[in-house]
Amino acid sequence: MFVGHFPSYRPRRNRYDNATRRLVAENSLHIDNLIWPIFIIEGTQTETDIASMPGVQRVTLDRLAHYVEPAACLGIPALALFPVTPPHKRDEHGTEATNPDNLMCCAARLLKKEFPEIALIGDVALDPYTLHGHDGIIENGYVVNDASAAVLAQQAVNQAQAGIDIIAPSDMMDGRIGFIRKALDTHGLINTRILSYAVKYASAFYGPFRDALGSHTFLKGDKKTYQMDPANSREALREVAMDIEEGADMVMVKPGMPYLDVLWRVHETFGVPTFAYQVSGEYAMLSAAIHKGWLAREQTILESLLSFRRAGAQGVLTYFALEAARLLRQELGS
Repeated sequence: MFVGHFPSYRPRRNRYDNATRRLVAENSLHIDNLIWPIFIIEGTQTETDIASMPGVQRVTLDRLAHYVEPAACLGIPALALFPVTPPHKRDEHGTEATNPDNLMCCAARLLKKEFPEIALIGDVALDPYTLHGHDGIIENGYVVNDASAAVLAQQAVNQAQAGIDIIAPSDMMDGRIGFIRKALDTHGLINTRILSYAVKYASAFYGPFRDALGSHTFLKGDKKTYQMDPANSREALREVAMDIEEGADMVMVKPGMPYLDVLWRVHETFGVPTFAYQVSGEYAMLSAAIHKGWLAREQTILESLLSFRRAGAQGVLTYFALEAARLLRQELGS
């Protein structure tokens, strides 16, 4: 017979039924927390599958409104747009980035007309537009900083004038937030927000994304001279502090799940709107395990996204956004 102290508090009591679990939950996941990344391609009447990202497609402009409509109906608040630039429009300096009629700008104008209530997030970097696949301009074999940041500022203005609501620099050039904020304000675009990829690691988890953009065939070398070292977390706080000082309205940590510790530190240290990107490699490995039957699909999707919320993310860029929104809507019984 057990003789000893029986605790008066038993944590399991608050797990007894679903209603109580909901009442005491510390964090929750809502449709409002979802951002859906979309790949856009040239051509007509096409939705092209991406082999390394099952269920994700590239879509042409004439199909874009139809493609986005379910997200609008579900109430997903924002889309992140990524253009697939054909080789003949790429060059060493990424000049297509500042073309007012490039894929990104045409998509922005179309979506703003069709779905004015959805916020559009525009990726600002030169890698979709360069022949070398890097995020900036190369001189003597090195991605130069200030000359690249100046072009990124032009790219940002170009996108904002086309209807992009939130500029999202993903390049990791030093000082580029200041360049961009000054350029936007000079052009009267004072209400265009900046979501800085303040903490973007030189990660192996981007492979399927580069497949989606076709940039893996162009990339020469790696991006370790400007994207962050996966070994560092204190450096991430310095990067965020710099970007906030330069005018960032929101910040992002990328990748997501391998860097939840960094996400938490950023959230706790700065208290600014903080986002995470569940990147292509995360999506691909979860999708593969789900396909094999090793993971339960619906529970895995929602649990993975809830982990970002628990770590402090107010929003998550995820390729699961549409499916997650449907699941969350079902939970609400509507």
